[in-house]
Amino acid sequence: MVNEETFKHIYAQFFPHGDASMYAHYLFNAFDTTNNGSINFKDFVMGLSILLRGTLQEKLEWTFHLYDINQDGYINREEMTEIVRAIYDMMGKYTYPALKGDVPQQHVDAFFQKMDKNKDGVVTLDEFVIACQEDETMMRSMQLFENVM
Repeated sequence: MVNEETFKHIYAQFFPHGDASMYAHYLFNAFDTTNNGSINFKDFVMGLSILLRGTLQEKLEWTFHLYDINQDGYINREEMTEIVRAIYDMMGKYTYPALKGDVPQQHVDAFFQKMDKNKDGVVTLDEFVIACQEDETMMRSMQLFENVM
């Protein structure tokens, strides 16, 4: 069993030039499928199994749930802004492009431009999956670790 603080400590070692604590928090919540405040070996292996060996649909659903911070079935602008900021914080001084004022907002705007097909201000799982399947770059990133194990 690993609690959130231990998970954050372990994850921070992979990103020593930044602050990975917020991203690790979101990642921890995605792995903690029982919402009991800890990740057991089965939770961790199941999550990794999806990311490494799952179908494209399973990988996209897992990623969607990572971004859907409040687990209401939608990704709103606030959630996406939090995720983008957490990624920039985690990458630290190696973030490219360098973090300047409105760069996170530009990423959020681009995300919603691409994903929010009906322009209602939220991205549903269906919108997310369809937009990702239409994006060649996203498809390559989803296949990145398929042959690792």
